[in-house]
Amino acid sequence: MNRTNVGDPNYFHKVVDCQWACPAHTNVPEYIRMIAQGRFTDAYMLNRESNVFPGILGRTCDRPCEPACRRGRLDGKPVAICRLKRVAADHRGEIGDRLPKIPAKKNGKRVALVGAGPASLTVANDLMPLGYEVVIYEQNAKPGGLMRTNIPSFRLPAHVLDDECQTILDFGVDIRYNTPVSSMKALLAEGYDAIFIGSGAPRGKELELPGRHDTDRIHIGIDWLESIAFGHIDKVGEKVLIIGVGNTAMDCCRSSRRLGANDIKVMARRPRGYFKASPWELEDAEEEGVEILINHAPKRFVLENGKLTGMEFERLEWDAKAKTSKVIDTVFLPADDVILAIGQENAFPWFERDLGAEFDKWDAPVVDEKTFMSTRPGVFFGGDAAFGPKNIIWAVEHGHQAAISIYNYCEKIDVTERPPYGMNLASQKMGLMEWSYHNDYNPAPRQKMIHVDLAKRFKELSIEVELGFNPEQTAKEVQRCLNCDVETVFTAEKCIECDACVDICP
Repeated sequence: MNRTNVGDPNYFHKVVDCQWACPAHTNVPEYIRMIAQGRFTDAYMLNRESNVFPGILGRTCDRPCEPACRRGRLDGKPVAICRLKRVAADHRGEIGDRLPKIPAKKNGKRVALVGAGPASLTVANDLMPLGYEVVIYEQNAKPGGLMRTNIPSFRLPAHVLDDECQTILDFGVDIRYNTPVSSMKALLAEGYDAIFIGSGAPRGKELELPGRHDTDRIHIGIDWLESIAFGHIDKVGEKVLIIGVGNTAMDCCRSSRRLGANDIKVMARRPRGYFKASPWELEDAEEEGVEILINHAPKRFVLENGKLTGMEFERLEWDAKAKTSKVIDTVFLPADDVILAIGQENAFPWFERDLGAEFDKWDAPVVDEKTFMSTRPGVFFGGDAAFGPKNIIWAVEHGHQAAISIYNYCEKIDVTERPPYGMNLASQKMGLMEWSYHNDYNPAPRQKMIHVDLAKRFKELSIEVELGFNPEQTAKEVQRCLNCDVETVFTAEKCIECDACVDICP
């Protein structure tokens, strides 16, 4: 084993497992300490420094930090990091005077952003305080991208989304609503110093089976959710089948419940351990009466006299490792509507292929994973548009890194240059903390989120299901944090093997 190099700053970051696991490297232990002290606005601003959208992410993040949390190794339940983030957002004070000051005199550089989703908004958030002129081209009438169109309001209330998007737009961003980009060549002709494309992965995957195009009662999941978001769909049939078992499928089945369906089945091809949906999303769906059927492969859509009546499935039996399967029989399930939620893809029909930007065999842009620049200098990608569907927190980090690259590119600096770990264009260095020398921990169990009663939550589509932690729950949950960022540093040559470091380690 190689000796640990305590001279490497990343050594100290890596042992703070939650912060290292967060794509945006949010300073989790410090904001939890602030919440414990009742400093909700400070906690919110510390969050915002790295993840930009604490109120949104406190409700929708897929929580890569929590499986990494050391508390989970003690009692099987990590600290409720995501839900504590929401506490800071829900109870913060006014932040206007704590936001970056935007210089009245611009630096002469103009940057265009395609799409007003989390990646593009993060780029704007980072560049505006440096004097850049930022123009966003957004095809819809409101900002937010897929956060607005694909996350139902019972999970993400519109006022939370509006507030955190508007905070960035109020920096003076020139956002042009209802203005889709139809030609990259035309956009390049506008003379921008750099262009960032954060248009998401807007195309839902198809399921080409017999009967697919013979009825209008078969829907693409993300398009269907968008139609709900903009008020174009307000009802659904009583019996609904959802094909797919990711988070989009969970949003579709729970939305169906609120639009009148009472027999909802989510159809999974593989066993339960292979689902892509977050465990808490599955729990919420099943609590609301959604049935999840495993080992069912769709075979065909069934119609009678031009009307959808259901689907035929092959029931599968998998080997022990779920690598290979065999068909054991065929079943028919009735349905008034079928919703396809089997994935999303990039789509760039407006980006001409003779502009020097390479696209791979899947028609996705070739993008540098460090700088987020395409093979055409000055054109950058981020979020789902760069590497396919992920989640909001990854889009935010893509935005931070792309903003650094755009700054370097415009200032004639090598675009591969990066600031130290965990820093973006606006962040500050970590400080030192005082600490007490003991290894005891609070044995309190993880707090359970309070939900709106089942009898009430289906009355309106916009009723938020999760109510957030109350003060008592918050006080208990913050005490579960082990403060892993408080570290003992020793000089190996002076070690006397007293084992004090072992005693203190969580």
